[in-house]
Amino acid sequence: GIFVVGLSFVLLMIVFRSIWVPLKAAAGYLLSIVAAFGVVAMVFEFGWGADLLQVSKTGPVIAFMPIVVMGVLFGLAMDYEVFLVSRMREDFVHASRKLGATREVAIDSVKSGYAASARVVTAAAIIMFAVFAAFVPEGDINIKPIALALAVGIAVDAFVIRMTLVPAVMALLGKHAWWMPAWLEKRLPHFDIEGEAVEREDQLANWPSPDERSVIAADDLAITVGDEQLVAGVSMRVQPGDALVVTSQDPRAARSVLLAVAGRLAPDETSRLRVAGHLLPGRGSAVRSHVAVSLAGADRSASLIEAADGRARIVAIDAVDLPAERDDILAALRHARGSAREPLTVILTSADAASATDLLSDAGWPGATVLDAAPAGAARPEVNA
Repeated sequence: GIFVVGLSFVLLMIVFRSIWVPLKAAAGYLLSIVAAFGVVAMVFEFGWGADLLQVSKTGPVIAFMPIVVMGVLFGLAMDYEVFLVSRMREDFVHASRKLGATREVAIDSVKSGYAASARVVTAAAIIMFAVFAAFVPEGDINIKPIALALAVGIAVDAFVIRMTLVPAVMALLGKHAWWMPAWLEKRLPHFDIEGEAVEREDQLANWPSPDERSVIAADDLAITVGDEQLVAGVSMRVQPGDALVVTSQDPRAARSVLLAVAGRLAPDETSRLRVAGHLLPGRGSAVRSHVAVSLAGADRSASLIEAADGRARIVAIDAVDLPAERDDILAALRHARGSAREPLTVILTSADAASATDLLSDAGWPGATVLDAAPAGAARPEVNA
């Protein structure tokens, strides 16, 4: 029981990005189980209604009945939960972008999501109820309690829990139904069940203009780590084979830009960022296959070897202004440029833009674009060549 309920809580929390939705789903599942076990005990142990259901023998119930019923009912209950709540979340997300995340929007999404999904849940529940109920009067004595428990559990879960209590609780919670602590939000993986990434790809299919041929393009790039916004309002264009030097008074801001371009750090939702033809953050895995990264403080030698192996289209190197590592970085850049199969684009972060451009010049890049990734709210000069 602990495993099943715990697993459902974690999975639903990942899918719906909420604390209250999985908590409500798990509590509802437990109520359905209690109802199913209670009816089985009433009929097969206490004999209430045994004649009506053609139960000829009462007494202890077969030992593996609870395990079978919990497993099957778990799958069906979570199906009904996802059918209903995923549509509610989809409507809430889309409406919130236009009207804001208000209580009225949340309640309207509950209504519209329920109206769109209730028929599916009703049909599915009736079918499964009929299948299991058919085994109760005529089935084997060992099958009868399992069939009755599943029939009752499905009826209670679908019509009482999912289609009555769930929308009622969601309406009472309003917009808070989709609340999750920021620290937990950052640590959980993302499953795009609403197809937001596909919709965003379609909306930005012609951004940037194909005539630009940019390997890196960003407009209004914003990056938030924890509760602190490190970067806001950054725009840039980098052509294949060019070099970009990212500098900032706050080294974290420069590194966050590098990691976002490399697909290792998700930018804020309002940002527009495309790298090697892939829109971020939705296509982060594809971007990571094109970008080699070497970070300061890590095993620099190993990461530089990886960056220089010739397979990456973009090489991103952090903190290149450390004198002790200049020769290693220079050698890696020269090797990467010579072994690249196509024009190699380079991104460097440095507190001193002049030293980074000198390093690039020695490695074979005649010029570089310098981007000041000033912290949010600070004055930022225009991108200059």
